[in-house]
Amino acid sequence: MAKPDSVRITSAAVSPREELARRQRNYLISMSLRTVCFVGAVIAGMAGINWLWPFLIGAALILPYVAVVAANAVHTRTEAPLTAVERSLGSSQPKSVAGPED
Repeated sequence: MAKPDSVRITSAAVSPREELARRQRNYLISMSLRTVCFVGAVIAGMAGINWLWPFLIGAALILPYVAVVAANAVHTRTEAPLTAVERSLGSSQPKSVAGPED
């Protein structure tokens, strides 16, 4: 019978609740920035700053795409190299916690 690989707690995935909170926070920040760009474009247009408002409108149009892509990006932890103690105990590379059939 083969000895099961150990799973390192430092490489464990973030809980779904924490991942959702991180994604929501990033999306909220991006959409807030979009709102600031749109309001800034209106103010710049009313103030007669004709070179600034087109850039702000462009940013306000592009930010929803960027926000969705950033919010849906998967946050992964990197694998740290094995320590000398782990190597001496015969630990192999840690197995991911994605599922039993890696």
